[in-house]
Amino acid sequence: MTRQRALIVDDEPDIRELLEITLGRMKLDTRSARNVKEAREWLAKEPFDLCLTDMRLPDGTGLDLVQHILQRHPQVPVAMITAYGSLDTAINALKAGAFDFLTKPVDLGRLRELVATALRLRSADSEELPVDSRLLGESPPMKALRKQILKLARSQAPVYISGESGSGKELVARLIHEQGGRSEQPFVPVNCGAIPSELMESEFFGHKKGSFTGAIEDKQGLFQAANGGTLFLDEVADLPLPMQVKLLRSIQEKAVRAVGGQQELVVDVRILCATHKDLAAEVAAGRFRQDLYYRLNVIELRVPPLRERREDIAQLTEVMLKRLAEGPGLSPARLDSEALDKLKSYRFPGNVRELENMLERAYTLCEDDRITADDLRLADACGTSENGDASLAQIDNLEDHLEDIERKVIMQALEETRWNRTAAAQRLGLSFRSMRYRLKKLGID
Repeated sequence: MTRQRALIVDDEPDIRELLEITLGRMKLDTRSARNVKEAREWLAKEPFDLCLTDMRLPDGTGLDLVQHILQRHPQVPVAMITAYGSLDTAINALKAGAFDFLTKPVDLGRLRELVATALRLRSADSEELPVDSRLLGESPPMKALRKQILKLARSQAPVYISGESGSGKELVARLIHEQGGRSEQPFVPVNCGAIPSELMESEFFGHKKGSFTGAIEDKQGLFQAANGGTLFLDEVADLPLPMQVKLLRSIQEKAVRAVGGQQELVVDVRILCATHKDLAAEVAAGRFRQDLYYRLNVIELRVPPLRERREDIAQLTEVMLKRLAEGPGLSPARLDSEALDKLKSYRFPGNVRELENMLERAYTLCEDDRITADDLRLADACGTSENGDASLAQIDNLEDHLEDIERKVIMQALEETRWNRTAAAQRLGLSFRSMRYRLKKLGID
């Protein structure tokens, strides 16, 4: 069986020898180059499965080599070796397309983990992900999104996934994880807005028995649970500022310390994050740390809202209705042409999640497995025009209309915080007592 091959590029003989010995023990064949010119010559002569390159080289930089490999040998992952503390340099390398980075002096355990992850990457023979029931759509924005997911899956760079509520940000994060070298390791999603602030440090980093009242045993944190895999921070803008400081340090040091613990634990975690808020605006308003923003937003991936890909609605509805009919004795419903036209002209503030909820309700109410425009109840769903203004013809009673709006807003906050009432109240700027009163008044259980 042909052994996998790595190209090592560094002008320091000691570093080259250290890397050759370590990779040789991992059963890899290695080739060494002292500069960019020699590296290009090796790449032209032989195929490689991995490249490790220093940033500073006699005739150029590691970034020059990254760009050359991306253009000529895009299937080869490139890891950058940078000086200790050169975080800006490492981030620039990731933005340029490097797979990951190491700092000098090279930690051999970290090196072995990086190499193993790089070699697990799937060969990118196809240009985009196969279309399945989770990421549907043939519109230009969706085709572009699938291509971006495949590229990002071949990197270890932190990714900031932006998009409106209900647009599918967690699904995109899962696909990045599943298509990458960490696919066999854990994917751990966490909704940052659903964790009470006083429990955040324990939830993220774990705690030791007796470290605080109620800590009756050691507990593993989310970072430890995701070790070797991916940690997805959903609604990251909801993190309080003190927790942002601790999160930044853990990401930079690649280590965590449990509450009440004395030693730091090294963790190998890829960070993906998302929020429906404008994170740059949160930074400008002083609610989100700029240094953490730059650390998380190495690469931004935007998930398009449903109204920007209306041509996908027919395919989405067909698949969703088939899924609703998967129970015993159920038959799939169909949309009549008028109902489909109504959906295509609707603004969908709740995006794909709203479409799914709307179809589930219509499927329950329709007759003879035929969904009409009336079954969709679009007037009830929005009560607004395309511009978001309520039509007076649709309002019979102002108090009832305002209650409907309040109910929808509260339900959305509860869904986004996975029915954590405390977190939902914080998101809406309400006290818990006020939230409890409104839930009782509106009949929300």
